[in-house]
Amino acid sequence: MLRQYELVEKVLDYDPNADEAMLNRAYVYTVQKHGTQKRASGDPYFSHPVEVAGLMTDLKLDMATIITALLHDTVEDTLATIDDIEAHFGPEVARLVDGVTKLSKIETMPENERAAENLRKFLLAMSEDIRVLLVKLADRLHNMRTLHFIKKPEKRQRIARETMDIYAPLAERVGMYEYMHEMQALAFRELEPEAYATITGRLEQLRSQDGGQVDAIALKIKQRLAEAGLKVEVYGREKHPFSIWHKMAERHVSFEQVTDIMAFRVLTETEEDCYRALGILHTTWQFLPGKFKDYISTPKSNGYRSLHTSLMYENSMRVEVQIRTREMHRTNEFGLAAHWAYKQGDRPDGAVGWLRDLIEIVDASHDAEELLEHTRMAIYQDRIFAFTPKGALFQLPKGATAVDFAFAVHTNLGTQTAGVKINGRHMPLRTPLNNGDVVEIIKNPHANPQLSWLGFVVTGKARAAIRRAVRMKERAEVAAIGSKLFDEIAARVPARIGKKAIRAAVERLGMDEPDDLMYAIGAAKIPDREVMEALVPGCTAGIEEDEHWERRERAISIRGLTPGVAFDLAPCCHPVPGDRIVGIRRKGETVLVHAIDCMELANGVDSDWIDLAWGNRSVGATGQLSVTIYDRLGTLAEMAGIFAQNKANIITLMQAQIDPPFVTYDVEVEVQDVAHLNRIISALRASDAVAQAERQ
Repeated sequence: MLRQYELVEKVLDYDPNADEAMLNRAYVYTVQKHGTQKRASGDPYFSHPVEVAGLMTDLKLDMATIITALLHDTVEDTLATIDDIEAHFGPEVARLVDGVTKLSKIETMPENERAAENLRKFLLAMSEDIRVLLVKLADRLHNMRTLHFIKKPEKRQRIARETMDIYAPLAERVGMYEYMHEMQALAFRELEPEAYATITGRLEQLRSQDGGQVDAIALKIKQRLAEAGLKVEVYGREKHPFSIWHKMAERHVSFEQVTDIMAFRVLTETEEDCYRALGILHTTWQFLPGKFKDYISTPKSNGYRSLHTSLMYENSMRVEVQIRTREMHRTNEFGLAAHWAYKQGDRPDGAVGWLRDLIEIVDASHDAEELLEHTRMAIYQDRIFAFTPKGALFQLPKGATAVDFAFAVHTNLGTQTAGVKINGRHMPLRTPLNNGDVVEIIKNPHANPQLSWLGFVVTGKARAAIRRAVRMKERAEVAAIGSKLFDEIAARVPARIGKKAIRAAVERLGMDEPDDLMYAIGAAKIPDREVMEALVPGCTAGIEEDEHWERRERAISIRGLTPGVAFDLAPCCHPVPGDRIVGIRRKGETVLVHAIDCMELANGVDSDWIDLAWGNRSVGATGQLSVTIYDRLGTLAEMAGIFAQNKANIITLMQAQIDPPFVTYDVEVEVQDVAHLNRIISALRASDAVAQAERQ
């Protein structure tokens, strides 16, 4: 464990202007607050935050981050509060400690929800300050280093799995490869102990047999580059155990068949030297086609830059070589943390493009499952590069389509996508993109995202935006129906209804906007009578309950039943006055009235059948229709207008099926009799907006 003076000296080495007194106060504060608490290893608990602070000094981070690392567990595990932290160390440190504390409050959640909630809090925290993430990653790394002290194997497994699934990929996503590799190695050792032992044993065996072969190859590479006048440093190493195991599993090969176990890193002075070194190596040894990657001209989304190639060394040995400048190397190993080290005094630059996308996903996600689906896809998949016609470069997951590309460029472009040209040719929107494709999105301001797009898009940003747009479109269409019905309701009010009256009604009903009222009417969430009362208070006082806006089953009379005998209209066929009807009586149940051609009558063959007829004054019942309309802007509103013109009140409207370019709705509508219902069906069939209308 770092002693107090050692920690202070490490900070002063790279930041001579650091507030030494505050660092000392923070060290003493965490020691006092954690007191006699012990870790599973038996060490004093305060040794953990001190070691996390030490990891932050290795990254040469600012003093606020170091103090946050020292205090990051005090609010969670002691009696200290955020107000205490702010009083002693200022608002910046208090804000950072609060951010780290919020990330830690996930241990008691169900596992799947915990993973999703973890990601949500990570992303929201990063949107404010990347230093919160850096402290949390260091906290997890140190916890993984001491994982073996935890006695319960199931707890060790859970922590290791969470590290492998969430923390290591996030470390990679911000470019902290050193943290990622160590987390993966420690988690791998816990999750796959036999595989870990086998691979590390084989590596030890290779090391003892190669007679210093790694050092010899590194020296050979350095000498060859020096002969060409390049001043370089060359390092050789075996690949990490998890990397080897992953490659074995991915390629379905044995350890002996993994031929590029050795990797070498060449550090140059300038970017030009990187390409010169690459040319020299390719002319000295044969390179493997398809294994060359240029991350200098096209960096990874986390800022990683390097040249990667694989060579056939002597004796047909495959070796991997990475070539980069020293400055690239530091950024590659520590990513955004290294970037922050060069921005002392400025706000950390955490709002990079991939982060903005993930924040947008968080805002659009409705539950933990949806969030986890979106963010996992955004974090884990391999990437491809595609270009706009003007040459702007966009990175997308492998398998991404033109729709994913459109949403990556801009959400508004995605929602207006009508077609696409890929490399100058018209192609289906579901076409997967390849590296280097030039993608031209054809847009239409009247276009709308289709629900069917969810069947082929792969980016979380696109999925979230499509779902949001579809929900908004459905709401707008229901509100359009409500607007038509509102006109009918307003016509029954004994006053002229203007905007002022509508605003007052919205306020009386506890709503925010007139649109909310129209949606509630269209979705049948509010009775007509309540709307009228909100528009003109007291206007319904003298009107009987069975007026037009109320259901009229009570106005129905049935001939053929003993007076007082209870009956119900069958929900399967929705008989209305004018239909030929029959009653089915079962013991202990009310009489069920069916239309004579109802298919359900076959199930009542053993029941008592009663010949029935409508009473002379029977009016008002519920008819059920299946209406298929064209999925175009305004067609749903036109359908609602037809019902309004025929003085029929929509009771329920449900989307039953989407089969582009058609949408089918099940509609329950209040009608007077069968003639009224037939007039409505005829009017629907005559409309260009309606493809089919049938009674159910």
